[in-house]
Amino acid sequence: MNTQLLQQASVLDIDEQIELVEAIWYGIVSRGAAPALTESQKTELDRRLRDHLANPNDVIPWSEVKAAALAKIRQ
Repeated sequence: MNTQLLQQASVLDIDEQIELVEAIWYGIVSRGAAPALTESQKTELDRRLRDHLANPNDVIPWSEVKAAALAKIRQ
């Protein structure tokens, strides 16, 4: 790992660090390089999909989830 890059990222504020992580992850995914799911992850995704199909209106928008997570981090 490039420790110089890590040091540069560590001086960013939390919002900027999160944006950086998201940008890196989206870059990885856009190249088709996402890691394979484990069996337990597949099982959990299947469970969540069944739950969603049974309760399609029981959702929280990503913008609300993200805002709540960021607010919790800042406490």
